[in-house]
Amino acid sequence: MTRYRFHCTNGSECILDAEGALVRGPSALARRARAVAEAAMQSLGAAAGDWAEWRVSVHDLTGRRVWVEPFVAQDRSTKDRSTGKRPTREAALAA
Repeated sequence: MTRYRFHCTNGSECILDAEGALVRGPSALARRARAVAEAAMQSLGAAAGDWAEWRVSVHDLTGRRVWVEPFVAQDRSTKDRSTGKRPTREAALAA
């Protein structure tokens, strides 16, 4: 298991993760990043404004960025109402 830090940012504001979390493997890294995003949205609510600009920037302990996960609103995380399909990772990153 490797320790990673999960920082949240919209480019001008940051929520820094000083402790980090132990994660096993790339799929667990993505799941943890999504959980961090959901926790931030629930914790800060409307106080942070538009979540579309926010990302979880995952760093190893040397400070190297290893993953970026966009915040995705709850209704977008299931299905797109216009197409009835799940959004692709590329569409989520473009959002």
